[in-house]
Amino acid sequence: MSAVVEIQNVTKKIKGKTIIDQISFDVHRGEVFGFLGPNGAGKTTTIRMIVGLMGITDGDIKIAGNSIKTDFEKAVKHIGAIVENPEMYKFLSGYDNLVHFARMSSGVDKKKIAEVVELVGLTDRIKDKVKTYSLGMRQRLGLAQCLLHDPDILILDEPTNGLDPAGIREIRDHIRMLARERNMAVIVSSHLLAEMEMMCDRIGIIQQGKLVDVQLVHDFVNGVEKVFEFEISSGEKAIEILKPTYPHISFELTSSGLAATIQKEDVPLVVKSLVNEDILIYGIHEITKSLEDRFLEVTTEKEGVLHV
Repeated sequence: MSAVVEIQNVTKKIKGKTIIDQISFDVHRGEVFGFLGPNGAGKTTTIRMIVGLMGITDGDIKIAGNSIKTDFEKAVKHIGAIVENPEMYKFLSGYDNLVHFARMSSGVDKKKIAEVVELVGLTDRIKDKVKTYSLGMRQRLGLAQCLLHDPDILILDEPTNGLDPAGIREIRDHIRMLARERNMAVIVSSHLLAEMEMMCDRIGIIQQGKLVDVQLVHDFVNGVEKVFEFEISSGEKAIEILKPTYPHISFELTSSGLAATIQKEDVPLVVKSLVNEDILIYGIHEITKSLEDRFLEVTTEKEGVLHV
C-alpha cells in the first residue's frame, strides 16, 4: 500500500503554546484510518493543517507526494474533506448544490455528478430541496460534494455526529465501500468508539498534542495479553497462592473469583496451581475488551506519562 498522506514531525504552536507536538504517521490507499483522542487533544487542529485551513509551525504534510507548505494547490486537489458539518444552500436542490460546487473543479460533468449521486444513494431525492433532507441525507450529500473531483484522500471530522443508528450505519457502510472499492485513503475522526472499531483498519491516538500510538484496530484491542476470569471457590485465597509464583501477572478480585491479565498459554499453568491447592474451579472465560475499553486505558494514564 502506498502512502497518500504523510505527516512528518508536525508541530503547531499558537501564542507560544504547543498544541501539536512533533506527530508523524502515514495513511495508505484502501484503508480507513481512525483518528482518536479526548476533547482538546488536537484532532481537529491536525485535520485543519492537513487540509490547509491552518498553518504548520514545524514539519511538513505531504498529500500524494505534494507538500501542503510548498505546493498547496497540487496537494489540496487530492483532498476531499468535511470538517465538522457539510455546508450547503438549503433553498437549492441537492443537484443544484452539486452543480454549484462542481464549478470549483475542472472536468466535472453531468455524468460525473450522476455517478456520485448514485454512489451515495441519493438518486431518488437529489432534485428535492436540501431543506427537506434529513441529517443523514445532508451528510451523504456532503460526501457527494467531496467525491466530485475524484480525490485520493477523504477526510471526515465527526461524520456521524447527530445521526440516528440507521444513519450512522449508512455512513459507515459508504466509508468502508469507498476505501475498499475506490481504493481511497480515508481519515475519520469520531467520538463513537464502537463505530470506529467496526469502521477502521488502523487507529492513531492523540493526547495532549502527542501521538500516543498507531496500530491495527485488531492488534490494539486484543494485544498479546488477555483478561481471563476464573470462577473459583475463593478468590482471596487464590491470589495469596498465585502471587508469589506469578509476580508478573496482574490479578484482581471479581464477584465470582478473580480476573488475571495473562497470555493464553499461561492459563493451564494457573489452573494447575489452583487445583494443586484444592481451589475449586467452576469455569474460565475470556473477558473481551472493546476499542472503548482500550482507549480509556491508554488515555487515563498519568498525565505526562504517555505509553501503551
